[in-house]
Parts: sequence; structure tokens; C-alpha cells
Amino acid sequence: QVQLVESGGGLVQAGGSLRLSCAASGRTGSTYAMGWFRQAPGQEREFVAAINWNSHGTYYADSVKGRFTISRDNAKNTVYLQMNSLKPEDTAIYRCALGPQLHEVPQASNFGYWGQGTQVTVSS
Repeated sequence: QVQLVESGGGLVQAGGSLRLSCAASGRTGSTYAMGWFRQAPGQEREFVAAINWNSHGTYYADSVKGRFTISRDNAKNTVYLQMNSLKPEDTAIYRCALGPQLHEVPQASNFGYWGQGTQVTVSS
């Protein structure tokens, strides 16, 4: 059983930055990928970013390329999402996920474990 706990969400003005963290615990296995998805009210869930266990493979949605950076610390079983130049359209609940190693841009179905989410609100 795997548990994921996100932190770092909050309220920020447009153009500002936030750093999200997601700590995994339990039987995560030896290698695994972790990623971030987001969902705004009335919107469908969308992929944001993902990273493989060795950090050599990263994936980003076009909407966040150049602004967001995903990284991980395997010793801490933690993945991070550095979000810069935030826009009001980034407002959403952000959830982290854990699953098998990735070989292409993932879908939500690639991940078997999910956190509860953390709210990110960007004001104009």
C-alpha cells in the first residue's frame, strides 16, 4: 500500500512562484515514476508533468513548458514541482501520482496511486 501526501499549495499573485512537494510512503517498490495532474472546477483533469525514477526521463504538458520544473529526491521518496510565472489559468487542485516507469507522455491511467491534492490559487 502506498500513500502520497502533497504540500506547498496556496494563494499567489500572477507572476509569482510556488513549489509543491509530494512525499510517498509504504511499499513503493524499487523504481517508479511520479507525476502531477491538475483539475479546476468544471474542467477535466489534465496532465502537468512527470518524472522517472532515475530522473533522466521527464515529461511536460505544453501549457507549462518553460515555467514548471519537476524533480525528485529518491532518498526522501519525494517529488517536487517548481512553478514559476504562474497564471490565473494555473488555478486548480494539484494531485501527485505514482506508477510504473514511463516510456512516453503519460495518461492518468498509467498511475495506480494518488494523493488527495493541494489547492493552488493564482490571483490576477
